[in-house]
Amino acid sequence: MRSRLLSIIAAAASLLLTDCAQNPVSGNPNFVTMSESQEVQIGRQEDVNVRQQYGVYDDKVLQQYVDMVGQRLARESHRPGLQYSFTVVDSPEINAFALPGGYIYITRGIMSYLNSEAELAGVLGHEIGHVTARHGVQQMSAATATGVGAALLGIFVPGLRNATGDNAINLLGNVFLSGYGRDHELEADRLGAQYLARTGYDPQAMIKVVGVLKDQELFDAEMAKAEGRQPRAYHGVFASHPDADTRLQQVVAEAGAPAPGARRNQEEFLRVIDKLVFADSPEQGIVRNGNFYHVDFGLALNFPRDWKVKNQPSNVAAASPAKDAIVDLRGAGPAQGTPLDVLRKVLRGNLGTDATQRTINGLQAAVTTTTMQGKPTRVAIVFLGKSAFLIGGQALNAQAMQRVLPEMNAAINSFHAMTEEEYKLARPLTLRVINAPKDTRFADLARTSPLGKNAVSYLRLINGMYPSGEPLPGQPLKVIE
Repeated sequence: MRSRLLSIIAAAASLLLTDCAQNPVSGNPNFVTMSESQEVQIGRQEDVNVRQQYGVYDDKVLQQYVDMVGQRLARESHRPGLQYSFTVVDSPEINAFALPGGYIYITRGIMSYLNSEAELAGVLGHEIGHVTARHGVQQMSAATATGVGAALLGIFVPGLRNATGDNAINLLGNVFLSGYGRDHELEADRLGAQYLARTGYDPQAMIKVVGVLKDQELFDAEMAKAEGRQPRAYHGVFASHPDADTRLQQVVAEAGAPAPGARRNQEEFLRVIDKLVFADSPEQGIVRNGNFYHVDFGLALNFPRDWKVKNQPSNVAAASPAKDAIVDLRGAGPAQGTPLDVLRKVLRGNLGTDATQRTINGLQAAVTTTTMQGKPTRVAIVFLGKSAFLIGGQALNAQAMQRVLPEMNAAINSFHAMTEEEYKLARPLTLRVINAPKDTRFADLARTSPLGKNAVSYLRLINGMYPSGEPLPGQPLKVIE
């Protein structure tokens, strides 16, 4: 990660030149540090990294549909000459983001919570607004002018603003830029609403999307209170808006009233997202009750009970309830030589004195205790098939390590090849669209839902009826199977 971020900074630095250019939207001069061709070049380079980091969701029909809606909006934007790219990335996060030069991404996760093509257009229009007003370029320019050494992906891609990403960025200057800022977000709203109006959508769909995302935040706050944790910080699209946002309503209203017969296209949208993967993707592994299963590799690992598990494309990690320790599982390349050889290579020779080769559930393995970046660390390499896997446990200090070491060792020792029963457990959840039967309530649907004790709230959220709505007979309804 660090070497890639350093290369990004070097590539961006090589392209920078001071230029007081005219803003494509306002016509006013902007202090920026790159031309449009350089902006596009950076976007093209980073598009490769985003696709590697997230993965592209494997559904050609859905990809084509999102691109069609996005291109329709882009043609009516202030920069119709850009070659825009719209991609659904394979992430359960509820988000959307844009890179300079017209590269726009929407997560599979947010698609589950939208309920019409107009709402999809609202999300894409907002991101197009960031591109047309060159918000990303302005932010990069400000960072460069003040000597801020932040990585491009740390600035533009909210999904990388996690603990691992923050640590890598801190290595580059201990400075981190989060979000575009309130003024830029409102300008993106205003522009997005204009693009919706120009293409026949109701601009009020943008306010509907904000409501859906704010309901998601409210639900997480309630869950956090019940679980005794802090609510998750939300850094995604529309994150800066308060619940009752008068300025948002004003800028959307400036786009004008919807034309008669304004596009909503709920039926088309629901037809395309029918059978969408919900929550974890099998390509990235499935988390069930703190246990991790990866069907492609045939592996399973049980994380410590009550630890918070976060599944990402490149790794899966769990943080202790006190947030002073972590257990992380990721690939470590081919199973070549011995596990001890791979462990030595991964740690660059920094093996502890207790480094030993052994077996874990019949699999070749090597384990050691060492220190990394001044923190006590427990590391294991396990061979399964033709692949090696790294299981790392780290605590903030020796006291925390002494407390959590039994749980770390239990997680490491739980690594095993999946059983037949576990393959059944690893089946991904799928979104299906039905017509609500007469007298059906969400509590009825929740009884057979795999979403567990919070199924009623989840079903209301994905159908835009949180916190207390109920379906009408015959209406299209999203359920999870």
